[in-house]
Amino acid sequence: MKNLLKFLTPFAPDQSGASAALYELGGLIVICDAGGCAGNVCGFDEPRWFTRKSAIFSAGLRDMDAILGRDDKLVEKLSKAAQQIKPAFTAIIGTPVPAVIATDFRALRKMTEKATGLPCITCECTGTNYYDAGEEQAFLDIFKAFAEKSLPVQKGRLGIIGATPLEISSISADKFITACKKQGWKDPVCYGMGTGLDEIKAASSAEKNLVISPAGIKAAEYLKEKFSTPYEIDFPCIPESVINSAQNLNGKKVLIIHTQTAANSLREKLTSEYGCECTAATFFMQKSTLCRKGDFKLNGEEDLQNITSQDYDVVIGDKALRRAMKNFKGEFIDFPHFALSGNLTD
Repeated sequence: MKNLLKFLTPFAPDQSGASAALYELGGLIVICDAGGCAGNVCGFDEPRWFTRKSAIFSAGLRDMDAILGRDDKLVEKLSKAAQQIKPAFTAIIGTPVPAVIATDFRALRKMTEKATGLPCITCECTGTNYYDAGEEQAFLDIFKAFAEKSLPVQKGRLGIIGATPLEISSISADKFITACKKQGWKDPVCYGMGTGLDEIKAASSAEKNLVISPAGIKAAEYLKEKFSTPYEIDFPCIPESVINSAQNLNGKKVLIIHTQTAANSLREKLTSEYGCECTAATFFMQKSTLCRKGDFKLNGEEDLQNITSQDYDVVIGDKALRRAMKNFKGEFIDFPHFALSGNLTD
């Protein structure tokens, strides 16, 4: 029962991350489920749904469809929808249902491409992993499918990889664009937020890529291998509320709980400017190359309660975590993380 959640809500799953990465790119996205997973995506895990529509469908699998693996029916329905919508591509995203019946996504992709004449991206999500696993698949696959041409490099153009509302806790990447412009970049482009498929196709024209989440690293490595585009990892837009609250933390022992990139960027600021002793923790993807001594992975509420029972002066994380930290007596600073709680920064 170690992973039982008694105080926290379930975190966003991998199918939500995959659909978030593809949401604004002009594709027809089919979530391979009976309706529940698609309802969770549109109702809870995708805040852009209330301001900006996307062609997201449920496969509407019935019991016998799942038992018999009627892929032909799915492809038929998808083809009819594509004829009406005229998407740039199609995407089929897995859920627990196709994972349990061992759906052959490679075959499904070939059948769909033959029926529609459009590129098809398949994300073999299972619903048992967190959102960043789905993002990682989708970001890598969309660049592999469409970033094919080697274009002249445009000086001052920065590609931002890894941004979704689940990662940046906002429905817009404007603050990241502004932060990058302040750093001297003339033309920062945030792939998948505020941009479409044309920017993906022109990815080779970027002078450099900025990876703001661990889920974007594989895509950045692919672009570096294919086009020799260098990349760096950073999270340049820590909320002002967090920065203002941190100004009184001189020399204190701080635990930061967020995505690995966001936690690392905040730690860098706190250690360099305020002399804090910082440790980073995350419930989500953790790359060993980005870890420092003492960093750790949280596997559930029990881990959170045990670690915050130690002698930390301050914990910085989403305010939803506070109710699970029953033995923590220090200061708590809210750093929203939408995939964890549904809280936005704006």
